[in-house]
Amino acid sequence: MNRALELFRRAAQTDDAAAMREGVELLFGQLDAQSEYELRSPDYVMEMPQSGERVRGRDNMLAMQSSFPKPPAITLRRVVGSGRFWVVEGINDYGDEIWHVIVVWELDVDGRILRDTRYYSQKFDAPEWRSQWVELA
Repeated sequence: MNRALELFRRAAQTDDAAAMREGVELLFGQLDAQSEYELRSPDYVMEMPQSGERVRGRDNMLAMQSSFPKPPAITLRRVVGSGRFWVVEGINDYGDEIWHVIVVWELDVDGRILRDTRYYSQKFDAPEWRSQWVELA
C-alpha cells in the first residue's frame, strides 16, 4: 500500500497532524502521478474557484496531471485539520512565477481524497497606506 495513504488514514482516524503533514510531504515531493491516483477516491472531485474549473473523477485528474507541461516545485508551509477535513498551505514555484495555494481536502472513510478545492493567488505589492499597521514578512 501507498505509504502516504497509510499516513492519511492515520491522520483521519486519530487527528494526527504530523502524520498528515508527512503524507502531504510525500505527495508533494516523491510520488508520481500513479501513486497520487491511489490517494484519490473513485468519486474524487477537484475544484479551482479562481478559474471556474472542476475535475470529476480520479481518472480525469490523472489524465490532466499526466499532460501538465511542467509541474511546479512545491514548498509546504502548513497542514492543519482533523478527522476527514484538512487544509494545506503551500507555495508553487513554476520557475518564472510563484503562486501561493491553499488546498482544502475532505477525505472519504478510507482516508482517500474525496473533495479537493484549490485556492490560488499571486503575490502583490503591499499598499503604502496600511504600512503603519503591518510588518512585511
